[in-house]
This record gives sequence, structure tokens and C-alpha cells, in this order.
Amino acid sequence: MIFKDYYKILGISNYKASSEEIKQAYREQAKKYHPDINSTNTMAEERFKDINEAYKVLSETTSRRKYDRMWYSHIGKRQKVKYEESSRETGSIFSDFFNMFFGEVAEDKPAKSKEDKKSKKVAVKGENIETEINISITEAFYGNEKKISLRTLDGKMKTFTIKIPAGIRNHEKIRLMGQGKPGENGGKPGDLLIKVQIEDDEKYRLNGIDLYTNLYLTPWEAALGTKVTLNSINEEISLHVPQGIQSGETIHLKEKGYLDGKGGRGELITNICIMVPKTMTDQEKQLFEQLKEVSKYDPRNIYNQL
Repeated sequence: MIFKDYYKILGISNYKASSEEIKQAYREQAKKYHPDINSTNTMAEERFKDINEAYKVLSETTSRRKYDRMWYSHIGKRQKVKYEESSRETGSIFSDFFNMFFGEVAEDKPAKSKEDKKSKKVAVKGENIETEINISITEAFYGNEKKISLRTLDGKMKTFTIKIPAGIRNHEKIRLMGQGKPGENGGKPGDLLIKVQIEDDEKYRLNGIDLYTNLYLTPWEAALGTKVTLNSINEEISLHVPQGIQSGETIHLKEKGYLDGKGGRGELITNICIMVPKTMTDQEKQLFEQLKEVSKYDPRNIYNQL
């Protein structure tokens, strides 16, 4: 089965095109290949269906992100791919490629005559089954395999192995084709949909493609400035902390956050927390007493000092 290049189908060379650019490209291609205008071109109708299919995927943020991640995962860097229509069932507006990766979508079918209905029962696809799985931020970042056990309709337990793709988004669903409830009258079985819940931990919190973490400093480090080693999710970072930084301020590190599905990353945002020792030696206490005597800094009267 060919991996369809939806961007190329819409005539888009910039894979970071905006929603408005995608919409404009769709209008141009749909007008060019509309069957009413190309009545003598037998391929125009199939091309027109591919154009609509491409727009359906790229115009929705979730499906576009999933498609982009699949491309980088299966193909690597984008290559020039010769255009080719992929097979589809007779009368269907969606190709096999679309149904495999994005699930089958109910389509409007021509109304059947009373005779057809009497002579043949309609095949009905089975219902989908939905469940959830919890994974850590690290598992989501690197990708992982997880096992999940579910009870089938006959009461038996069945174990599924789920491949978690690197960079999966929180609440995104993984589809296992044909693992849902059985169909009726020869219809296909439904799918198993696993909703991924990414859990925050003591070190990181995930928000979109940005990671949040706390950086704990001593009062003297905050006052004088310092250089610290900060552990990001996949490397050690040498971070300069400017003097006079306050609790609650943040330092943003670009391209050190979570995967964006397009080969880039979000930000690692460090929240500054200035910590005061709960117990001190006599010498430490004496030094603080001396600082108290010589310092004119008064945080409760700071606005009068500006």
C-alpha cells in the first residue's frame, strides 16, 4: 500500500503551511479536478476524492499531527513521491490508506430499493471498544511497548501489546483495527481504541509540547547569580542563573521540551524556587545575623525604594 503524500496531493510544498494556506490549496485543486469540469477525464473523479481525503486529514489539527508523525516515523525525511491513487471500495470516498490509519468513517451510500433490502441483509460493522492506559512522560517521550489485558465477550482475558509512538500527545488514541466487537451479517469487527493518559511526575509536568520543572536555589545563589547543571528529559544542560532572580520567575529553554511531531521540540520551562535552610550551624546563623545588620534591603517596602 502506498503511503499517500497529502501535502503533494493539495499541491503544497511547505509542510508547515498554515490552515488558511491549506484551505486555499484545497479550493484550487478541487476546482481544477472537479468531475463536472473534467467529464472526459476518467481519473478526475478519483483525484477529486483524494483531494477531499487529503483536506479532511490536514485541516484538522489532531489528524494532521498524527499524519505528520507517521510520515517521520515510517518514511524519515520527506521525499518526492510519485502521485498515485490508492485503492478504495466501490463508491467509497476514502482510500484504504485513510481507513487503515484514521479508521473507517461512515459514508452516505445510495439508497437501496425495497427488493434489495428484502433479498440481502445489510452488513453492519461491529462497535468500537474504548479503554485507557496510563504512561509516564519519559515513556511518552521515547516511545515504549505496553501490555493491556481486557475481558472479551465470552468472559476470557485477552492481552494486547500496544506500541506507544515517541512523542504521542496526551489524550491521543491508539487504534487496533478489528479488535472491537464482532460485526453483524458479515460486517467487519469494530476497533479497539486506547486513550493515552500521560501522567506528570515529581520532576516534570507536561503542557502541550512544553515541559515544566522546578529549579531549587539557595538564597545566595539567587542573590549572586550562579551556573547550575539542569537535567532535562534527555540530557544535562549547563544553565546560567542571573543574579537577583526571584522565586516564581521562569527561565525558558527552547528546543529542550517535548516532541512536536515534526522533528522539533517545545520549551523546557524552569520555575525558580528559592529555598531557605530549616536548620543551620552556628556559623551559618552568625553570617545571616551579620547580613541582617548590614543589608538595607526591605522586600516589604520595595516600591518605596524604586
